[in-house]
Amino acid sequence: MNKNCLIAYYSRKGNNYVGGRIVNLPVGNTEVIAKKIKGITGGELFEINTIKPYPADYTETTNVARDELHKNARPELTDFVKNMADYDVIYLGYPNWWGTFPMAVFTFLESYDFTGKKIVPFCTHEGSGIGNSQRDIKKLCPTAEVLPGIAIRGGSVAGADNLVKNWLNGYA
Repeated sequence: MNKNCLIAYYSRKGNNYVGGRIVNLPVGNTEVIAKKIKGITGGELFEINTIKPYPADYTETTNVARDELHKNARPELTDFVKNMADYDVIYLGYPNWWGTFPMAVFTFLESYDFTGKKIVPFCTHEGSGIGNSQRDIKKLCPTAEVLPGIAIRGGSVAGADNLVKNWLNGYA
Protein backbone atom coordinates (compact mmCIF):
# COMPACT_ATOMS: atom_id res chain seq x y z
CA MET A 1 0.00 0.00 0.00
CA ASN A 2 0.94 3.63 -0.40
CA LYS A 3 3.09 4.81 2.54
CA ASN A 4 2.88 8.50 1.62
CA CYS A 5 -0.83 8.75 2.32
CA LEU A 6 -2.78 10.80 4.78
CA ILE A 7 -6.03 9.67 6.35
CA ALA A 8 -7.82 12.92 7.19
CA TYR A 9 -11.22 12.54 8.80
CA TYR A 10 -13.96 14.26 10.71
CA SER A 11 -15.84 12.03 13.14
CA ARG A 12 -18.46 12.52 15.82
CA LYS A 13 -18.31 10.54 19.03
CA GLY A 14 -20.95 10.71 21.73
CA ASN A 15 -24.64 11.00 20.79
CA ASN A 16 -25.20 9.51 17.34
CA TYR A 17 -28.02 8.04 15.32
CA VAL A 18 -27.30 4.34 14.71
CA GLY A 19 -29.75 1.70 13.61
CA GLY A 20 -32.80 3.86 14.16
CA ARG A 21 -31.96 5.07 17.66
CA ILE A 22 -29.67 7.49 19.46
CA VAL A 23 -26.65 5.78 21.04
CA ASN A 24 -23.54 7.02 22.82
CA LEU A 25 -20.43 6.13 20.83
CA PRO A 26 -17.07 6.27 22.64
CA VAL A 27 -15.38 6.45 19.21
CA GLY A 28 -17.14 7.96 16.19
CA ASN A 29 -18.00 5.70 13.26
CA THR A 30 -15.79 7.56 10.78
CA GLU A 31 -12.82 7.34 13.15
CA VAL A 32 -13.31 3.56 13.36
CA ILE A 33 -13.02 3.33 9.56
CA ALA A 34 -10.07 5.77 9.47
CA LYS A 35 -8.15 3.53 11.88
CA LYS A 36 -8.94 0.47 9.74
CA ILE A 37 -7.52 2.32 6.71
CA LYS A 38 -4.40 3.23 8.71
CA GLY A 39 -3.93 -0.40 9.67
CA ILE A 40 -3.99 -1.44 6.02
CA THR A 41 -2.16 1.46 4.36
CA GLY A 42 0.30 2.51 7.06
CA GLY A 43 -0.73 6.12 6.39
CA GLU A 44 -0.81 8.93 8.91
CA LEU A 45 -4.01 9.92 10.69
CA PHE A 46 -5.19 13.51 10.94
CA GLU A 47 -8.42 14.31 12.75
CA ILE A 48 -10.31 17.36 11.53
CA ASN A 49 -11.69 19.20 14.57
CA THR A 50 -13.54 22.47 14.99
CA ILE A 51 -12.60 25.15 17.50
CA LYS A 52 -16.25 25.52 18.46
CA PRO A 53 -17.57 22.06 19.36
CA TYR A 54 -20.95 20.85 18.21
CA PRO A 55 -23.66 20.37 20.86
CA ALA A 56 -23.58 17.11 22.82
CA ASP A 57 -27.20 16.40 21.85
CA TYR A 58 -27.52 14.66 18.49
CA THR A 59 -30.64 16.52 17.34
CA GLU A 60 -29.13 19.89 18.27
CA THR A 61 -26.02 18.98 16.28
CA THR A 62 -28.10 18.13 13.21
CA ASN A 63 -29.82 21.51 13.49
CA VAL A 64 -26.47 23.34 13.76
CA ALA A 65 -25.11 21.32 10.83
CA ARG A 66 -28.15 22.18 8.69
CA ASP A 67 -27.79 25.88 9.56
CA GLU A 68 -24.07 25.79 8.69
CA LEU A 69 -24.85 24.17 5.35
CA HIS A 70 -27.54 26.76 4.49
CA LYS A 71 -25.19 29.60 5.46
CA ASN A 72 -22.26 28.00 3.61
CA ALA A 73 -20.30 28.38 6.86
CA ARG A 74 -16.63 27.53 7.26
CA PRO A 75 -16.04 26.55 10.88
CA GLU A 76 -12.56 27.29 12.19
CA LEU A 77 -10.35 24.26 12.67
CA THR A 78 -8.15 23.48 15.66
CA ASP A 79 -5.17 22.33 13.62
CA PHE A 80 -3.80 21.99 10.10
CA VAL A 81 -1.60 19.49 8.28
CA LYS A 82 1.87 21.04 8.37
CA ASN A 83 3.36 18.91 5.58
CA MET A 84 0.56 18.39 3.04
CA ALA A 85 3.10 18.47 0.20
CA ASP A 86 4.52 15.16 1.49
CA TYR A 87 1.33 13.25 0.65
CA ASP A 88 0.26 11.94 -2.74
CA VAL A 89 -2.94 10.25 -1.60
CA ILE A 90 -5.46 11.64 0.87
CA TYR A 91 -8.13 9.32 2.21
CA LEU A 92 -10.84 11.75 3.28
CA GLY A 93 -13.40 10.54 5.81
CA TYR A 94 -16.59 12.08 7.13
CA PRO A 95 -20.16 11.34 8.15
CA ASN A 96 -22.87 12.19 5.63
CA TRP A 97 -24.63 15.23 7.08
CA TRP A 98 -27.50 16.64 5.02
CA GLY A 99 -26.33 14.99 1.80
CA THR A 100 -22.65 15.95 1.99
CA PHE A 101 -19.84 16.23 4.50
CA PRO A 102 -19.75 18.52 7.57
CA MET A 103 -18.80 22.11 6.81
CA ALA A 104 -15.54 21.61 8.72
CA VAL A 105 -14.46 19.33 5.86
CA PHE A 106 -15.19 22.18 3.43
CA THR A 107 -12.83 24.33 5.54
CA PHE A 108 -10.21 21.58 5.44
CA LEU A 109 -10.40 21.14 1.66
CA GLU A 110 -10.20 24.88 1.00
CA SER A 111 -7.08 25.16 3.18
CA TYR A 112 -4.70 23.30 0.85
CA ASP A 113 -3.62 22.97 -2.75
CA PHE A 114 -4.47 19.44 -3.85
CA THR A 115 -3.04 19.80 -7.36
CA GLY A 116 -1.83 16.43 -8.58
CA LYS A 117 -3.02 14.58 -5.49
CA LYS A 118 -5.48 11.73 -5.30
CA ILE A 119 -8.40 12.15 -2.92
CA VAL A 120 -10.19 8.96 -1.92
CA PRO A 121 -13.40 9.63 0.02
CA PHE A 122 -14.98 7.40 2.63
CA CYS A 123 -18.11 8.21 4.56
CA THR A 124 -20.32 6.77 7.23
CA HIS A 125 -24.06 7.12 7.15
CA GLU A 126 -27.31 5.63 8.38
CA GLY A 127 -29.05 5.19 5.06
CA SER A 128 -28.10 8.18 2.92
CA GLY A 129 -24.98 6.72 1.32
CA ILE A 130 -22.25 8.97 -0.03
CA GLY A 131 -24.78 11.64 -1.11
CA ASN A 132 -23.36 14.60 -3.05
CA SER A 133 -20.01 14.52 -1.27
CA GLN A 134 -17.87 13.21 -4.16
CA ARG A 135 -19.28 15.90 -6.44
CA ASP A 136 -18.58 18.51 -3.75
CA ILE A 137 -14.96 17.34 -3.41
CA LYS A 138 -14.51 17.63 -7.19
CA LYS A 139 -15.90 21.19 -7.09
CA LEU A 140 -13.62 22.24 -4.23
CA CYS A 141 -10.53 20.44 -5.56
CA PRO A 142 -10.72 20.62 -9.36
CA THR A 143 -6.97 19.97 -9.79
CA ALA A 144 -7.04 16.75 -7.76
CA GLU A 145 -8.03 13.31 -8.96
CA VAL A 146 -11.06 12.24 -6.92
CA LEU A 147 -11.28 8.45 -6.90
CA PRO A 148 -14.45 6.45 -6.23
CA GLY A 149 -15.28 6.44 -2.56
CA ILE A 150 -17.04 4.09 -0.21
CA ALA A 151 -20.06 4.62 2.02
CA ILE A 152 -20.37 2.43 5.10
CA ARG A 153 -23.43 2.26 7.30
CA GLY A 154 -22.49 3.51 10.77
CA GLY A 155 -24.04 0.52 12.49
CA SER A 156 -21.78 -1.76 10.43
CA VAL A 157 -18.37 -0.17 11.01
CA ALA A 158 -17.16 -2.67 13.61
CA GLY A 159 -17.48 -5.55 11.15
CA ALA A 160 -16.35 -3.66 8.03
CA ASP A 161 -12.75 -4.94 7.94
CA ASN A 162 -13.15 -7.04 4.77
CA LEU A 163 -15.26 -4.39 3.07
CA VAL A 164 -12.56 -1.75 3.69
CA LYS A 165 -9.75 -4.12 2.74
CA ASN A 166 -11.43 -5.11 -0.54
CA TRP A 167 -12.15 -1.46 -1.38
CA LEU A 168 -8.54 -0.46 -0.69
CA ASN A 169 -7.22 -3.37 -2.75
CA GLY A 170 -8.64 -1.55 -5.76
CA TYR A 171 -6.06 1.20 -5.14
CA ALA A 172 -3.02 -0.98 -4.43
